[in-house]
Amino acid sequence: MPTLEWIGKKAVLNHHNEVAFHLLRCNPDLSVGEANGNMLVQGDNLLALKALLPYYAGQVKCIYIDPPYNTGNEDWVYNDNVNSPEIREWLGKVVGSESEDLSRHDKWLCMMYPRLTLLKEFLNPEGVILISIDENEFASLHLLADEIFGRMNFVGSIVWKNVTDNNPTNISIEHEYVLCYAKDKGKLESVWKATAIPIKDTLINLAEELKEKLPNLTERQRFYTEWFRENKVFMWPFDRYKYIDDGGIFTGSQSVHNPGKEGYRYDVIHPTTGKPCQQPLMGYRFPEETMKRLLGEGRILFGEDETKIIELKLYVQDYKAKLSSIFEMDTRLGANELRRIFPEEKRIFGFSKPSDFISELLSFTTAQNSLILDSFAGSGTTGHAVLKLNKQDGGNRRFILIEMDPNIARNITAVRLRRVIDGYDKIPSLGGGFNFCELGPTLFDSTGQIRKDVSFIDLSRHVFFTETGLPLPSGVEENALLGICNDTAVFLLYNGVMHDAGNILTPETLTQLPQYDGPKVIYADGCKIGRERLREMNITFKQIPYEIKVR
Repeated sequence: MPTLEWIGKKAVLNHHNEVAFHLLRCNPDLSVGEANGNMLVQGDNLLALKALLPYYAGQVKCIYIDPPYNTGNEDWVYNDNVNSPEIREWLGKVVGSESEDLSRHDKWLCMMYPRLTLLKEFLNPEGVILISIDENEFASLHLLADEIFGRMNFVGSIVWKNVTDNNPTNISIEHEYVLCYAKDKGKLESVWKATAIPIKDTLINLAEELKEKLPNLTERQRFYTEWFRENKVFMWPFDRYKYIDDGGIFTGSQSVHNPGKEGYRYDVIHPTTGKPCQQPLMGYRFPEETMKRLLGEGRILFGEDETKIIELKLYVQDYKAKLSSIFEMDTRLGANELRRIFPEEKRIFGFSKPSDFISELLSFTTAQNSLILDSFAGSGTTGHAVLKLNKQDGGNRRFILIEMDPNIARNITAVRLRRVIDGYDKIPSLGGGFNFCELGPTLFDSTGQIRKDVSFIDLSRHVFFTETGLPLPSGVEENALLGICNDTAVFLLYNGVMHDAGNILTPETLTQLPQYDGPKVIYADGCKIGRERLREMNITFKQIPYEIKVR
């Protein structure tokens, strides 16, 4: 398999293991409502990811990230202290924008490698990661992700047509990409289908109710038009379904042309002018018999005259969702969305993705109780999308967002989440809540000793994770037995958890521990039981802090 080389690569291969574990501290003044597992973490995303691993390793169903696109026009803020002369030379500098200065590409890869490596550890066996990117680093990211996740776990890429470029150039760039990799592609469902879309059922039922209450089609359309305007914000992916007739609610955007090759040729007569309608460039995609049936069923939409190509009505009940490799949505919807949330600001945040875009991706890649992670949170679009999906289908998805800039995290991300939770600009409340967390001190001080303010539960999470690679089981509170993994029990004596027994493993302490017949790993400050006796009792002793791994 081809691999990617760049300046500084050797220095970052194991950098994620060198990152210190930090404690997390919640700020109740910036938290909102009942968090229900939702979390916004302010801090460098590499440090935050390492701090979150003991809580969420192997539990995330979908990671979506929108990392810097490395256009050369930005201040570089991801300045990790990597022990390499090449990288130290770049630290604290603005990334070069000159086309001949390729150092910014090396530095971008140095920034991404340890973060992607840590992100992989968060995915559960059926989890996937979705990464937005543009032309600047698409090729490099593809090779980098192949190396970290494995080429065999590449699921596919999505081309997002998101803009119309009217500037004169050789090739107008009107798209971005989303790369998708799985933790283990063999464990994915063979076909991705969007989770149940409640708005679909709502629209089907509404059409039936209006058909009964308003038999006059003009009155029915007038009523539905008003309803559509008031509810459009919640109607994705049906936000173009603005028509209604006896067949139900429909859109007229379905093409009848035959893509890629010559189709069928025949005349379709316009009902008003009596003249043949203009044919699609490559002909119709239906044979004439099918077209006659569609005309008889009232499924064909005509323009004012024969010069407009006909369209096929697509009813709500016929909508079948699939995650296509081609996706079209105007990126300006994201900016417009933010302007409605922050009407007091002229430009609150640049290049925010539309929440409907993220919702669409998550509707295929998550279930109603999934955990979603975004370590480049920005304005909080992913959190907004999760809350919107939960509102639509009654789900209980949870999000973890990480934003490094304290001003953005406090004044944009957190405020956006609070406003969509409470409701804004005539948009109803999405409900929910979140905890606002910040990075606390490191677990160990500069001498390698455990900090005095580290609680038993803080150290328990770290010990169990570094010993097993798994989060601490739920419900563990001030209990020397942390959990059992692969038939081995893990114990911790710290901060007087055994009360009068202290933090030393002695024969007396051993009798007070919760009983377990299998192999045991016991962490404590010291041990007064001989090696031979420990071996007989199938006990592995590890001294605090020297034998606690940093992983």
